[in-house]
Formats: sequence, C-alpha cells, structure tokens
Amino acid sequence: MGAKKKLKRKVRSLKAELKAQMAPEVKKAAVSPLAPSAFPDLPQIKGARFATAAAGVRYTGRTDVMLVQLDPGTVMAGTFTRSATRAASVQDTQGKIEGDSSDGACILVNSGNANAFTGARGLESVKEICAGVAQKLGLPETRVFTSSTGVIGEALPHERIITVLDDLVKDLDESGLPAAARAIMTTDTFPKGAAATFEIEGKPVRIAGIAKGSGMIAPDMATMLVYIFTDAKISRPVLQTLVSKQTGSSFNCITVDSDTSTSDMLLVAATGQSDAPEIVAADSEAAKAFDASLGAVMLDLAHQVVRDGEGATKFVEVAVSGARSDEDARKVAFSIANSPLVKTAVAGEDPNWGRIVMAVGKSGAEADRDRLSIRFGPHLVAVNGQVAPSYAEDIGASYMKGQDLVIGVDLRLGTGAATVWTCDLTNRYIEINADYRS
Repeated sequence: MGAKKKLKRKVRSLKAELKAQMAPEVKKAAVSPLAPSAFPDLPQIKGARFATAAAGVRYTGRTDVMLVQLDPGTVMAGTFTRSATRAASVQDTQGKIEGDSSDGACILVNSGNANAFTGARGLESVKEICAGVAQKLGLPETRVFTSSTGVIGEALPHERIITVLDDLVKDLDESGLPAAARAIMTTDTFPKGAAATFEIEGKPVRIAGIAKGSGMIAPDMATMLVYIFTDAKISRPVLQTLVSKQTGSSFNCITVDSDTSTSDMLLVAATGQSDAPEIVAADSEAAKAFDASLGAVMLDLAHQVVRDGEGATKFVEVAVSGARSDEDARKVAFSIANSPLVKTAVAGEDPNWGRIVMAVGKSGAEADRDRLSIRFGPHLVAVNGQVAPSYAEDIGASYMKGQDLVIGVDLRLGTGAATVWTCDLTNRYIEINADYRS
C-alpha cells in the first residue's frame, strides 16, 4: 500500500511539472541566451514535500503558488531585504525565523503580486494565508512562512490562494521541487535550480535549492526569492551563521540594475533527516564541508539570476584587486557593474575602457590614475594610467563578442579585492519594464 501511495504521489508531481512546462505564460519572453542548457537534477530532500497550483493571483493558465511542508525538527535560517519599504510577508517571516522547530514548518510562495506597499490590508492578507495553511497542515501559525513576488502596490487577492490550499496539500510530494521553481517565476525566462551532495563521516548530506529573480536585482541581502533545502542535521545558530556568511559572497555580489526589491528573502531549511552526524560547531570540519557545498549552491543560483537579467545577452564578472581595502574594492566593482555607460558598451560589444576609468573615479574609493591597470579577460588594456603599448582596439572588440566576459581592474594600492557579477543593459530591459504592469 505504501508503494502504491508513493507511485500516486509521483504521478501527481509529474503531471504538475508537465502542466507548469506546457502552460502558456503571460507575455512569455524568449529564454535568455545565457540560460543553462537544462534544469539540473535535484536530489530529493527527505522531510521536505512540495506542491504547486494555479491560483490566478495575476497570471492565467500557469502555476503561481507553491507550498512546501517541512517535517518536525526542521530548523530555519534566512536573510532578508533591508529595504525600508519591505513587504508584509518579509516583515512577518523575519519575526518568526528563530521560532521553535519541534512542530515542523511550511513555506507558501505566490508570484504575480508582491503584497508590498499595501498597508494594513497587506498584513491582513499574510495573516489570512498563514491561518489557512496552519489549519490545513495542523501547524501553529508561527511556523508558516510566506513570500510574495510581483507587482508592488496592488492588494493581494489572498482568497484565491486559500481556495487552492486543499489541492496543494493533496499534491505534496518530495519530487515536486522542479515544478516549484517554475511556479515562483515572474519575468524570469527560465527556472533556476542548483544542488550539491557531500559526505560527513561517510554519510551523504544533500542540498537542493531554487531561486527566482531577473530584474530589480541589486545587493542589500539576496535581491530575489531563494529557497534551499538540506537533510543535514545542524543547529539553528550554526546554520544561520553559515547562511549569512555565504549570502555576503554570493547574492550580495550580484547586480542587474542596481535596484533593491521590497520583497527579497532567502530561506534555508534543514530537515535533519540525513544519517550524518549533527553539525554543532561552526568551526568543525563537518561545518566547513557543509559551508563549502552550501556556498557552491548559493553562488550557482546567484549567477543564474544574473544570466536571466532582463534582456541580458552578456554575463560579466568584474574583478577588482590591489585596493586599499576590501570595502574599497567592492565600491569600485559595483561602480563598474552598475554603470549604465559600461553596461550599454558591453551590450554593443564596444571595448570602451574609458567608461571603466570613469566608473573607478566616481566610486568613492581611493584610486591613483597613474597606478591603475585594466584588463579585458587576459588582455592588458591600460597600465600606469594610459593605454597599454601591446593593446589594439581590434583585440578588445574581438573579446567583447563573447557571452562570458571578465573586466579586471588592479588599483595597485594594497591587498583589497572583490568580485561581483552583472550583465549588459539592452533595449529589451526597457521593453520589459516599460509595460510590466500592462
């Protein structure tokens, strides 16, 4: 009987995934040319079950709600947008994240409506959804976490979400994570997933994550919605320490358009159902192994968000070295990565390195014109404050035709370094955002 039930769940999950793949999208855009060739195989995480539904929050003919049920003993960690106008769901989840794990937990996410800047009504929508989910799953409302993404300033039709709760609960399945990745998309052109498996004392530990994000991407937490699941046994304080650390070198090192969203959050759930020993100290060898794998998953997802930047045709790494401090290096890197002049030059495949000089100068970091050097990939473009003798315009022009580019800057003032990732700025970005609500 158990095998039959499992088979039925698998069939439901496959049907949901097929529906998500085939359903028509509103103003569906061509898949980004920087997209991965295929969605990755994600390991099932014992103790985590997923379901999706088409609630019609904003879109028609596609899934737009996902539910995750997490077994008792699951610990949660997260990072959140620092926006002063953050959404009701962010405020609510932030206040619950440190709660008791004995009852398990669940996450409900809707796309199409951010439930941001909606006043008291927005908070009421969150309360209604949490109450409805808690009743269906037998959980305290304090263990129901919600996220919303989409248009800002419009009331969330939460009753549409509540209407599909029975279907969501019925369809919960450990194999439903790929379909969940599609349900949380807005202007994304492809679903984003990443995974890692490693061992602690010979016992496997699995990590699988999904993300959404395409525009309104700039560092100030995670600048998107991200959900990562692991079967690791790990204490909540250690998990939170590692999540915060890895956010700083992944999601806080990307930018598409320099705009920070009202609704961003990253949640990591550890179900504790691996047979590996518990991770109880952040400086242990087990924690280091977990940290490395978690970091790899987070960086992979962060890069996918940039590769799906609205209208993007180029993926750009900006690597700054030789700064007086890491903070100065970060200022220079983001000044370059966020410059519309740099980003449009990249879009036009124009090796206009003068715009990089401009971005360094305006960054606010200490710089010396006559020490500065610039590289396009392996090619030395400028050195000691002037064009390099070995550089020719056709070298730069040829390099800029690639899809994956590296802009390197050496300030030659110290040991500070930083790397950030961005994309080009094309006409398509304007088209997408000029009629986003229409």
